[in-house]
Amino acid sequence: MPTSQDMTTDLDPGLLDALQHQVAVFARRAEQTRLGGVGQVRNSMDRAAYLLLNRLDQEGPMGVKALAAGMGIDSSTVTRQVAPLVDTGLVKRTSHPEDGRAVVLQLSPRGQARLEEVRSSRRELMAQVTDGWTAEERVSFCTLLTRFNTALSARQAGLPAAETETSPAS
Repeated sequence: MPTSQDMTTDLDPGLLDALQHQVAVFARRAEQTRLGGVGQVRNSMDRAAYLLLNRLDQEGPMGVKALAAGMGIDSSTVTRQVAPLVDTGLVKRTSHPEDGRAVVLQLSPRGQARLEEVRSSRRELMAQVTDGWTAEERVSFCTLLTRFNTALSARQAGLPAAETETSPAS
């Protein structure tokens, strides 16, 4: 198996330097704007809340452990991040349909409406930022960014990137 040193010597160091610089700039700009969207909704939902609500919307009700595992974070972090979402009525705790003793987290109707409002605003921001791009460029960028995020997630989990699926990361 090649070492990290072997892998980087086969690649253009200038290109790798440019790539890491652009990733750093992207991370700073994303954090500054929080890629929050446009209009009144801009910056109105933090990243953790958005990712949690989005996962509950896409995958349905689930327990804290399942939510944490799916997001690649620990249960205590999910518990801490979900608490204000429950307090504000965006997420509700309900009994597990098959095991009434277990509790699952579920997107509330209010949470669903709020998530759609934020998604719409963020969609508009993405349209504005990529104005002038072709549809193919948008698809290509999304595909490569998804692949990049999947590889980062695999690295964090200690897995080879090739063993992970290429669905959008959370």
